Amino acid sequence: MFISEAFAQTAPAAAAAADANPISALIGNMWLPVVVIVGMYFLVMRPQMRRQKELRAMLEALVKGDEVVTSGGLMGKIVSLSDDSIGLQIANGVEVQMQRGAVVQVLPKGTIK
Repeated sequence: MFISEAFAQTAPAAAAAADANPISALIGNMWLPVVVIVGMYFLVMRPQMRRQKELRAMLEALVKGDEVVTSGGLMGKIVSLSDDSIGLQIANGVEVQMQRGAVVQVLPKGTIK
């Protein structure tokens, strides 16, 4: 009774423009996903690849006598090396064998007394 009826109308020019060029409508809808993918590449994937490259170079450059920190938190001096493992002296007379990939940081010489 007190509510008047509302009728929706489309503008004839807008409907005709959408029907006339569907390629521009497709391009208009596709630019946002492309921008998101490119942004994710530069913000996430590229820095991660750079970190992996630096870690790989650090692991290849390990030599006897380096003082390192492992992913488990052990600090020690490298006493033996092989292709995929290291011997880590964590105390006088205590040596453990670990995988090379467990090394997360090389410390400056003389850090461990």
